[in-house]
Amino acid sequence: MRVVLTGFMGTGKTAVGQRVAQRLGRTFVDTDALVEGLAGKSVQRIFAEDGEARFRELERTAVERACALGDAVVATGGGALLDERNVGALSRDGLLVCLVADPRTIARRVRASATERPLLRGGASLVTRIRELLDERAHVYARIPLRIETGRRSIEQVSDEVIAALEHSMRGAARRPEAASAPAGGER
Repeated sequence: MRVVLTGFMGTGKTAVGQRVAQRLGRTFVDTDALVEGLAGKSVQRIFAEDGEARFRELERTAVERACALGDAVVATGGGALLDERNVGALSRDGLLVCLVADPRTIARRVRASATERPLLRGGASLVTRIRELLDERAHVYARIPLRIETGRRSIEQVSDEVIAALEHSMRGAARRPEAASAPAGGER
């Protein structure tokens, strides 16, 4: 079963994903890195030269490639789930985990790289812009039932939670076929 870490930028998707993959002995894939490989340029340059629509097209291809890897640990870009096709692909045979943090924590984490993040540009303060984007995406992130708060937890603590959720999910998936094949009335 694939592990998919999603959520807003700065919530720890890459750091936690790398740690979970290491602990599970799995491949780690960052869809933004795949996008950069497909385009031959940085996310920042894609947005500047080709626009967000082109970035989202490349992101869709990156998600398809990540899903083709099987039981990998995948970290998505913060807006990947805005596209229903991505949601469907990532959900199929995968455990979706939404990492969350409050706007101030996110701002502290991304402050050094904020100028390299196209969606953070604008006249508002960094915390205000993050709040605006979180509000725009709230309906998307709210659809993911498994949410892990990362603001006051270490990478190791968040990784422990993700791995525990995966083990629980895999146990549930293993029991489902047995339940489906049981005779009516509960007799065996």
